[in-house]
Amino acid sequence: MIRWFFRGVAGRRLTTRYPRVSEPAPPGFRARALLDPTATNPREAWRVAQVCLPGALSLDLQDRLVLDAGRCIGCGLCADANGDRAVTMDPGYELATTHRARLVVGADAHEADTAAAALNGPFRRSLHIRHIDTGSDGAVEQEIAALLNPYYDMHRLGLFFTASPRHADVLLVTGPVTRPMEEPLRRTYDAMPEPRVVVAAGTDACSGSIWTAPEVLGGVDRVLSVDVYIPGDPPSPIALLHGLLLAAGRVRQVSAPRVNGAPTAAVARGAGAE
Repeated sequence: MIRWFFRGVAGRRLTTRYPRVSEPAPPGFRARALLDPTATNPREAWRVAQVCLPGALSLDLQDRLVLDAGRCIGCGLCADANGDRAVTMDPGYELATTHRARLVVGADAHEADTAAAALNGPFRRSLHIRHIDTGSDGAVEQEIAALLNPYYDMHRLGLFFTASPRHADVLLVTGPVTRPMEEPLRRTYDAMPEPRVVVAAGTDACSGSIWTAPEVLGGVDRVLSVDVYIPGDPPSPIALLHGLLLAAGRVRQVSAPRVNGAPTAAVARGAGAE
């Protein structure tokens, strides 16, 4: 025990310094697809859209690609099939946004002008989170559990889970909303005091993704108004931290999933980020 104590004292700090210091993704990491709407000819666009499993890629009336990053599962099949390189993969972690429209990119898609915006709220020092699973496959829950380990250590940022919605500031929802969970979701939200924030964590919660069964209603915004969307299947622990800090108004959201535009991996740090 003494040996382990001195080893810990002498060793370097192992906890991530995010968000004070940006954390790069490992080589080959695929977070979501990026789209250059001007780079693909119609025949190539149709072929690329056909390989997209969750339907995140579609064609507009002029046969140009449209990307819904809220449905993207990061499989990379579209990038592998696209010879024009109109679709590439984003290795970044910071994907959360406060507007669902900012996850949709295309030649004529409306992009909300909120790239420099942070969610304005009273949550500056601590945030208490009530997690509810409305039909998840368990993948996002594993990433959420990792937030409590010594490397990510969400408590250092003033982020805490609570068992009671009456003590919660944030409702963190995972999975598509299934019909049996619709009423429990509403009741949990109604039990939370004002002000309250709803965070949809994961592609399933953002859009419903591949789940089209009659028992599945779709994304969380089919039932509740969502304040922060965190795409990814599943989103990494850093992506979850970014989304929760965005909900707290302590970081700014990044640019939309567009290739020929603003950088996609930059985030403006808010005051009191750590």
